[in-house]
Amino acid sequence: MPRTLVMCEKPDAARRLAEALADEPPSPRKRHGLTYFEVVSRDGTIVVCPALGHLYTVDAKASRSRRDYPAWEFVWKPKYQVERGYEHQERWLRAIQELAKEADRFIDACDYDIEGSLIGYTILKYACGGAELKAGRMRFSTLTKSELREAYLNVSPQLDHNLVQAGMCRHEVDWLYGVNLSRALTESARNYSKRYATISTGRVQGPTLRFVVEREVEISTHVPLPYWTIEAKADIDGTVIDAEYYRKRLDRRVEAAEIAAELKNRIGRVESVEERRIRIRPPVPFDLTEIQSEAYRHFHTSPSQTLEALERLYLQALTSYPRTASQKLPSSIGYKTILEGLKGNPDYRDHSAELLSQPTLRPVEGNKTDPAHPAIYPTGQLPRRGLESREARIFDLVVRRFMATFAPAAERTSQRATVRVSDEHIFYLQGSRFVHRGWTRHYQPYVRIAEMALPQLQEGQEVHFKRVSAVQHFTSPPPRYNPSSLLRMMENSGIGTKATRSAIVDILYRRGYVVNEAMKPTLLAIKVMEVLKKYCPKITDVSFTRDLESRMDRVELGEAEHDSVVREAVEQLRPIMEQLKANKERMGRDFSDAIKEMALQKIAIKTPCPSCGRTLRVVKSAKTKKRFIGCSGASTGMCKFTLPLPQLGKLEPLDKFCGKCGFQLFVTRSPGRRPLISCPKCYVEGLKENPPS
Repeated sequence: MPRTLVMCEKPDAARRLAEALADEPPSPRKRHGLTYFEVVSRDGTIVVCPALGHLYTVDAKASRSRRDYPAWEFVWKPKYQVERGYEHQERWLRAIQELAKEADRFIDACDYDIEGSLIGYTILKYACGGAELKAGRMRFSTLTKSELREAYLNVSPQLDHNLVQAGMCRHEVDWLYGVNLSRALTESARNYSKRYATISTGRVQGPTLRFVVEREVEISTHVPLPYWTIEAKADIDGTVIDAEYYRKRLDRRVEAAEIAAELKNRIGRVESVEERRIRIRPPVPFDLTEIQSEAYRHFHTSPSQTLEALERLYLQALTSYPRTASQKLPSSIGYKTILEGLKGNPDYRDHSAELLSQPTLRPVEGNKTDPAHPAIYPTGQLPRRGLESREARIFDLVVRRFMATFAPAAERTSQRATVRVSDEHIFYLQGSRFVHRGWTRHYQPYVRIAEMALPQLQEGQEVHFKRVSAVQHFTSPPPRYNPSSLLRMMENSGIGTKATRSAIVDILYRRGYVVNEAMKPTLLAIKVMEVLKKYCPKITDVSFTRDLESRMDRVELGEAEHDSVVREAVEQLRPIMEQLKANKERMGRDFSDAIKEMALQKIAIKTPCPSCGRTLRVVKSAKTKKRFIGCSGASTGMCKFTLPLPQLGKLEPLDKFCGKCGFQLFVTRSPGRRPLISCPKCYVEGLKENPPS
């Protein structure tokens, strides 16, 4: 009997595929720690085997020091040989190699996108002895039983060559830029200051950091300019509503004060009343960027957290594949079947029934398309178990957005009354009310449209302006980016991909380039941007990165060869690396002060020493290796004040202070445990009052 080896991207996907292809629940098997499934069919044995994401990655061809640069020659290697923490993958690859030797037929069933296609290709090529040349390709957007069976019966006879080449091209170019540039920056700082700090950049990371730093410059150089508005309360037969002065902004305080004094307690007359009906179209289906923005707006969930939740929902066959740029829902997904399935949940029953009663089901769609997958949508299946809170919120968001796209437009009336006090002074009264709520009923609570109807008004009716005041304001700088708005900026600028943008945002936090939710660049980030602009401005140039993106996109479309794009990228990078190497001492000097300041900020405590008023810091004992709080005066013997700290877990000072003693609070984070917030000073006081027996 022939044996078919089917490679999946993740263990959950492998289990679902095996269950879909088997008539009875398949029994898991183990080999070298790898759990796989065997399904016996009329055509032979199907071995469904998972990977763990990328098992192969790019590395320098020669076995040289990781501190050397530039590095131009590269090769694909098993990931466990290149990166720490992946040692277990060696056993998995050994198991896959053994299963491949027993197989007669090969199928790539990894996620149908660039990354999934590359994962399957590298495993088939390197672990399965060149099986990529004869392997077939399964294509699916959900892990439902019906779609998986259909995908298996309609296997493409060969791999998606363009996606594979595009994936290899992106990984190789990213490696060339990331490794070389990051080594140049890191080593220049290390050689000069003798302190180690990872200073990274790359073809996407550089322009993204530039957005954040330049926004901070705009904020810091903003000069607030005063202006005034006229705020008024209008009394209409006992009903008091806000009135809007026809000049929205006044630049002179004296003029604003004179207008307010002149209009107080004046009587105006309704000059005209206008009413128009506004039609509000339903929202378009979710692509990845849109749902990341919407989840951040409603739940304050970061883009990467939203993607993680969507991936878990996809692996449970509850939603479709999340890494999509499409805003279209083809009829082939089965609108009616999905809504019928959602009726099993009481929260969606009435909404689904109402939509199914419509003569036709036709979703509103956006302009964006994706050749691999439709927009994100629910499969119609309901959770078999209780969802984790974040998963439940994201699932509800997907379901309600999907239903809203099929609903009729909402309609409301907009009212505007013009009230004239004199020839020089006019006010407007604004109101609105819903006539037909349409799609907004299905998308609650994720849509909020203000509604306030005006009282009945007639031309000539008197309006009494009881309270009129001149209110001073100041112009505001633009807001700092948050993870969601930065993601949107990256997409609008054409840098990064839907699958990688959220990871770039996370890197900025990990490298210590930004802090806080409203992304504030650190001193190190500002210094990195100064150095990059000074010595290699192309790396921070959005147009340079966008042009490189477009060349790689042409590989995916089959309009360019991946080798030629990589060669072009190398030729552009060579002069940049020569310039960086020639200026490594200057760069090291530029980085030195920033690195020292960052190191001090990490250990500095905002509460002054209670004993002498000097600066307190987190110190690690050279003898005991224990950490504690010590005074900066200890180095000169001037102060011996200390406080103990927790010894296990990652310790971080908070921008919060103890309500009892005023000392700065600390949080300790340990894997598998809830964060512990504590006050070191109160802890010591507690020990004094209740010493251990």
